[in-house]
Amino acid sequence: MRLDPLSLFDYEKRAKQILPHDTWDFIAGGAKDSVTTRRNREALEAIAIRPQFLRDVTQRDLSTTVLGQNVSSPIMISPAGGHGFAHPEGELATAKAAGSAGIVMGLSTSSTYSIEDVAEVATSPLWFQLYHCGEDMTTMLVRRAENAGFAAICLTVDTPISSPKECDVRNDFQRPSHVQLGNFLGSAAQLGLEPNTDMAAFWERPPTIPLTFAQLGWLRSLTSLPLVIKGIRTGEDARICVENGVDGILASNHGGRQIDATLSSIETLEEIVLAVNGRAEIYMDSGIRRGTDVLKALALGARAVSIGRPLFWGLAVNGSEGVQGVLKILRQELDQAMGYCGITSISDIDSSVVTLPNSMRQEPPPYLTELKALARLKDDGIVSHEEFQKKKQIIMGI
Repeated sequence: MRLDPLSLFDYEKRAKQILPHDTWDFIAGGAKDSVTTRRNREALEAIAIRPQFLRDVTQRDLSTTVLGQNVSSPIMISPAGGHGFAHPEGELATAKAAGSAGIVMGLSTSSTYSIEDVAEVATSPLWFQLYHCGEDMTTMLVRRAENAGFAAICLTVDTPISSPKECDVRNDFQRPSHVQLGNFLGSAAQLGLEPNTDMAAFWERPPTIPLTFAQLGWLRSLTSLPLVIKGIRTGEDARICVENGVDGILASNHGGRQIDATLSSIETLEEIVLAVNGRAEIYMDSGIRRGTDVLKALALGARAVSIGRPLFWGLAVNGSEGVQGVLKILRQELDQAMGYCGITSISDIDSSVVTLPNSMRQEPPPYLTELKALARLKDDGIVSHEEFQKKKQIIMGI
């Protein structure tokens, strides 16, 4: 008798057996030599947990809030594109699983099913992940997300240029005919594209146009929905995002799929948290495979984490029920880890529950000390408000 998967790695093994080789490589592959993809796991594994006992942990509460909305746990679904690669029901199946779990789901611009289709079956908060596609098309996508009841806009910024993965080139990977770009089909898209004809060329060269910091204000002005920036890797970029009215930052390296030889997301998390200094919520993805990984990210300042590749594994194994299985395992493992650490509430998780390797120990960036000193001068009346704002921008490099 075959056991149900006991871990996300069990789901991974089964999905690899089910999916075609080239599709598996498309989902699993990283950029170039996949150094960053491997480092995402290695860095998480290098962080040690500090268990604490002789505490009453009989009742544990995993619920929290994300951008003011109540969720059952700090685990979210990353806005990965093309869920249809793993299962015919694609994002519809994923949305049903997210609803059953009571967590946030991110929907990609390049989803198989449209904004409206997914919103119709969703019962938990949805974020719309946005690739900037020019002002007219971007405005259209944002308006559709608003009208469909999405809870936030999540702009991906770590794809300024196109860089096909070597494994996809070697495999001559082609989009299966059933995997469409749902957001660009039908009357809502206002593009007049037809499946499997116009879509082929559109898929190969989607009209993404990188935004700059100077244009964030324009995007911010488009919507009153919270704005999250996905793909930030440094404290410097995080600071500028917050100064431009961003509500959340998703510390992410795209699962190592864009540029190789970078730090892992968990290694950059603390730097970003220190730079933002409570002015926006911080989330993390890339490499989360165990409930202990979730605990580690929260201990270093993340409000929540999100998963990408594991949802494809769940879809491939058993559709919506498979995704539910993946989420259930992660939740159970996080619950267990909290109990072993003497923690009964998500809000009680802090840096005291982990020990970092020497390579990850960070001092607060120098500009924080300068800002605190400048703030004291302002409070003492030595520096005016105007002078404070001007010098603050110089210190922060804005």
